[in-house]
Amino acid sequence: MDPAAHEATIDDVAERLRGRLLEEAYAAPAGTDGAADDRVRRLVDREAAALDAGDRRGPPQPTLGRALGLGPLEPLLRDPAVDEILVSGTRPVWVERGGRLEPTTARFETEADLRHAIERLLAPAGRRADEAEPVCDARLPDGSRVNVVLPPLAVDGPALTIRRFRPRGLHPDELVRGGSWTEPLRDLLRAAVDARLNILVCGGTGSGKTTTLGALATFLADGERVVTIEDTAELRLGGAHVVRLEARPPGYDGRGEVTIRRLVRNALRMRPDRIVVGEVRGPEALDMLAAMATGHDGSLGTVHAGSPEEALRRIETLALMAGVGLPHAAIRAQVADALDLVIHQAREQGGARRVTAVAEVVRLAGGAGVRDLYTLRDGRPVMRAPLSPRLAGRLGPAPG
Repeated sequence: MDPAAHEATIDDVAERLRGRLLEEAYAAPAGTDGAADDRVRRLVDREAAALDAGDRRGPPQPTLGRALGLGPLEPLLRDPAVDEILVSGTRPVWVERGGRLEPTTARFETEADLRHAIERLLAPAGRRADEAEPVCDARLPDGSRVNVVLPPLAVDGPALTIRRFRPRGLHPDELVRGGSWTEPLRDLLRAAVDARLNILVCGGTGSGKTTTLGALATFLADGERVVTIEDTAELRLGGAHVVRLEARPPGYDGRGEVTIRRLVRNALRMRPDRIVVGEVRGPEALDMLAAMATGHDGSLGTVHAGSPEEALRRIETLALMAGVGLPHAAIRAQVADALDLVIHQAREQGGARRVTAVAEVVRLAGGAGVRDLYTLRDGRPVMRAPLSPRLAGRLGPAPG
């Protein structure tokens, strides 16, 4: 057979197999394991009569790779040191290792190959990206998060971002050994969680907020009923009585959405001892504040903000988005009543992630303000005292 014609036949069969596997719900976690290999062989035997005997014998790796695989992403997904994978069209793939971005030699040969890999990633989550929905978020079966942006929104070709999920969060002692926390900070935060203070973790994208939130949760008592609420489920808490809730985006018909706000409201009916909101990014801020201020002490959450002071202003703005007609002054007062501590997490230039400040939320004439309890100065922890009377009665003597 003419080589070009032979390659075209392989391509045709790979395309048919890919479509069949997606249509028939064979879209299990992507990879070229033995079970996937057997499925492809059965489909090859049934549908690929155009292939010669040589292509039908043995593991059909060329066909398998095109129909099932993720191409250059597969070795990166197997590498435990890779935290994020960043793809922009057919340019070299970048990864994050140890907090640092670095290019790799991996790349997709064609945009079609990249789009096939995107389909394979999204299929297990029941999601897709196309011209009607060029932006898509999904969670892989292993918990990793995927974001896709297609042309024309992504000018240089499909943009794919995979944030790897670690099945086990880091323990506070591991964060101390790694330099993210200090021993005085660990003792302060353990006392704060034991005292059922309401704590907000703030920081930028990729600063380690979820890691710190998970570490705080290790201080929770085993017998407490904890309800976690996330846009994309990432937290894996070790408690014996944890209920995990995950928001749901609208379906292809625009219906079926379940928002974080709705889940926060529902969590109040679930008899929680603690409520953990993975990330506050919308009007659910008002419901979270109401829960914290009306008896659900010891709740935890995160928010995107560059400092503890900015975090309070951000929460105020998000709460106003609820559209309930409360004056700004009332929202500010509720922030001051509900929140006790704000932890600021930062990602440094070298890639290290550290808690750089812990601030007490205090009530001021104009609403809520902050006062530092813990800061890093030249890499050294500085504990500030005395605590306000409100916190001192709950937290005890200032740690350290």
